[in-house]
Amino acid sequence: MEATDFTMWALFARATLIVKLVMVMLVVASVWCWAVIYDKWKQYRAARAEAAVFDRAFWSGEPLDGLFDEIGQTPSGASQKIFAAGMTEWRRSHRQDGGLIAGAQARIDRSMDVAIAKEAASLQKGLPVLATVGSTAPFVGLFGTVWGIMNAFIEIAEQQNTNLAVVAPGIAEALLATGLGLLAAIPAVIYYNKLSADSDRIVAGYEAFADEFATILSRQLDS
Repeated sequence: MEATDFTMWALFARATLIVKLVMVMLVVASVWCWAVIYDKWKQYRAARAEAAVFDRAFWSGEPLDGLFDEIGQTPSGASQKIFAAGMTEWRRSHRQDGGLIAGAQARIDRSMDVAIAKEAASLQKGLPVLATVGSTAPFVGLFGTVWGIMNAFIEIAEQQNTNLAVVAPGIAEALLATGLGLLAAIPAVIYYNKLSADSDRIVAGYEAFADEFATILSRQLDS
């Protein structure tokens, strides 16, 4: 008897159309997840580096007005955007005679909160993809397996042969879908949890900076 080819490509080639579509879908989902993971890793690394550089500049003793003038109205970094939002509202709250418009502190806080919310949304963009793949890929793979096993048993009934050489290829093809589902889901779940925690820590750093900056401005308002 000729030996059956059980390589990954051979199992895919022998599978039915529905199982093939399931496998292709899972492979695409896995590639998409790894692309999101790589993109978020680069983004979070850059965000932490930018926050560290800006933190040193902010606490260097340089006047805040001078630092704001260096950054400009359209900063690139997240920490700079939060700082610029607070400083812009601070300057807008001054009247031409040098006095402050009432409610300046509340407006400054809201401006920085809006900037933080935008940065948080940018940090979390793409994470729902990991959550969706992590939760659905095993079930999609299971669907492919059930469909493949069903067709394997139909073929067995048609041939009226329960020999293991007849049963094994169909079962192996079906189980490949479950394997691909787990291959897509496991990294997605692991990195979703890790990246979500990293995002929360970065946003918490932005919020801590905003609180410290608001405290400095409140002292100037009180004086």
